[in-house]
Amino acid sequence: MSENRSNPEPVLPRAWPFEEARKLAEHVDARAAARPDDAAGPALLETGYGPSGLPHIGTFGEVARTSWVRQAYTVLTGRPTRLLAFSDDMDALRKVPDNVPNRDLLEKYIGQPLSRVPDPFGTHESFAAHNNARLCSFLDSFGFEYEFASSTTYYTSGRFDAALKRVLEVHDEILAVILPTLGPDRRATYSPVLPLHPRTGEVMQVKMDAIDAAAGTVRWTDAEGETFETPVTGGHAKMQWKADWAMRWYALGVDYEMSGKDLIDSVRLSGRICRILGGTPPAGLTYELFLDENGQKISKSKGNGLSVEEWLRYAPQESLGQFMFNQPQRAKRLFFDVIPKTADDYLTHAEKAKALQAADSDGADLKANPAWFIHKGYIPTDAGSPVPFGMLLNLASVANAETPEVLWGFIRRYDASVSPESHPMLAHLVSHAIAYYADFVRPAKTFRAPTEQERAALVDLADALRGYEGEAADAATLQNLVFEIGKRHAFEPLRSWFGCLYEVLLGQKEGPRFGGFVALYGVAETVALIEAALLRDSQA
Repeated sequence: MSENRSNPEPVLPRAWPFEEARKLAEHVDARAAARPDDAAGPALLETGYGPSGLPHIGTFGEVARTSWVRQAYTVLTGRPTRLLAFSDDMDALRKVPDNVPNRDLLEKYIGQPLSRVPDPFGTHESFAAHNNARLCSFLDSFGFEYEFASSTTYYTSGRFDAALKRVLEVHDEILAVILPTLGPDRRATYSPVLPLHPRTGEVMQVKMDAIDAAAGTVRWTDAEGETFETPVTGGHAKMQWKADWAMRWYALGVDYEMSGKDLIDSVRLSGRICRILGGTPPAGLTYELFLDENGQKISKSKGNGLSVEEWLRYAPQESLGQFMFNQPQRAKRLFFDVIPKTADDYLTHAEKAKALQAADSDGADLKANPAWFIHKGYIPTDAGSPVPFGMLLNLASVANAETPEVLWGFIRRYDASVSPESHPMLAHLVSHAIAYYADFVRPAKTFRAPTEQERAALVDLADALRGYEGEAADAATLQNLVFEIGKRHAFEPLRSWFGCLYEVLLGQKEGPRFGGFVALYGVAETVALIEAALLRDSQA
């Protein structure tokens, strides 16, 4: 029996967004088979945002990663997509944030929907509107393509009315899913429906006295003993968040939404509720959480993480994209010391992608490259840099550089054709390197004295380098020279020789390819650096 090879399975690029795109395609195909009338609709990808605070690095990560899945899906299927950035701005204000002005103004609005809380900044009609505007500005600054959606608008406009009535029809089935997950006190008052108090406007977390699915209303009693009958439609009520998530998936037909590892149980429960409503939960990726420098989970309240603004002070935004692209299902430390390596990882990928693109390669290798996603499918010719970021940091360190002009002096001597105008990415990297050096490298520099073996090797290296003074020695030649001296002096393992160079000459634990550093810094300058280190040791 011969195999049918007329329609072979397409080979996916070896990148996680394409694996996610395949899952999304299977989900959309299943939806189309189940609901042929909806088969032509675009795939709907969603990200959620809680506007009780300002957008943060996790917001960037979720929208970026979802955008990359969308990009892969388009390549894989050629089908249309939509990305909905959904703001839960009808959620209640639970506490007054510490980082806002006019905090006293907000105290009396605890429990009110965020879209009814005044803006403490005085620039928008509500606190939610202010933070929603910040969200859109934040996403726009990175060039994301998305549609913004407001929970308040969707509830009050009737967009969710049919789904909310369906919730009442299956109210008891939803309770059967949620109640076993709650403690006894919360279980006694829980309802998936949260009516808004008709007089105070507060989002009420109370037990329902009666459900009238036909009328689309709920009856409940407030703390003063007064009973109300409230329609669930038209923005008079909202949903508890797990049920709200499920209702939204059902009402909008969401095909894909990723979420953090801390929400695994919530995704499972919301998926069950979505099925009870008659919908299909979306496909999605569970991504790992970020850790701080001590391996602890990052918390906004603790402030133990790294903000977008802080990252962008020390490296270009493409490097932040690289960080988010790398292994989303593996926990990663998100702290300042990851920035240099991540920036150089991006530069390496960008150079490889440019070479593939220049060779008219449109295959799996290019589409598996992180730079292809970061640059939305086309890598600009000026995306890379002839000098790695780590090299710039080391140059700033030995030169004690406080201004970009100091580094540009070395760079121009190394390659007279390079300028800020011809290499804008390098210009950005130079500025970032000055800032990173001043804040992290200079305060941490600690030099050590060489051992007798290291001292002999350093003297040998200085003598060998003098033979290249005045000549145009390239980085590869100088790197080979450094290797040969390390072998000649029997360093075992050989990397301990390079550790000596970094710790004795640069005052740090790690460093660049030393031959490239010598080529950039200068042969005579490196000889002087070695001599100064040996003299410093002899005078200690």
